[in-house]
Amino acid sequence: MTTPRRTKNSTAAPARPHAPERPRVLVAEDHDDTRQLLRLLLERRGFDVLEAADGEEAVRLVESARPDLVLLDGGLPRLDGLAVTRRLRAGEEAARLPIVFLSGHAEAGARTAAFDAGCDEYLVKPDGLETLGAVLTRHLGERAA
Repeated sequence: MTTPRRTKNSTAAPARPHAPERPRVLVAEDHDDTRQLLRLLLERRGFDVLEAADGEEAVRLVESARPDLVLLDGGLPRLDGLAVTRRLRAGEEAARLPIVFLSGHAEAGARTAAFDAGCDEYLVKPDGLETLGAVLTRHLGERAA
């Protein structure tokens, strides 16, 4: 397995060895506090967690580390969440990868744009995080329990 390299401007944690029985989730979020909170919540549930602080890094990690699910902030720098979703859906490797869009925008238009880009779920921060467990179970089955 290739470990993602950290670039000079990267804040993402390097990938750890992946236990096949533990689902791997990529958290793509540019706000450090939110990313750390999501990491903590997911690790407590037994997930392996990868992190990306911008959209380009998220795409690279999906291609190199092959997570089981992506939690994707809509307002990422370098490539926003919509562009990341479109790019991932255009490739064969990530065509079926569950993408959970995280956004601060509750408007119907923002939700529609995310689904049109190809996301599987749309959660509005911070309230949507309360349903994160159910979303993980829906997409990862008993591996998320």
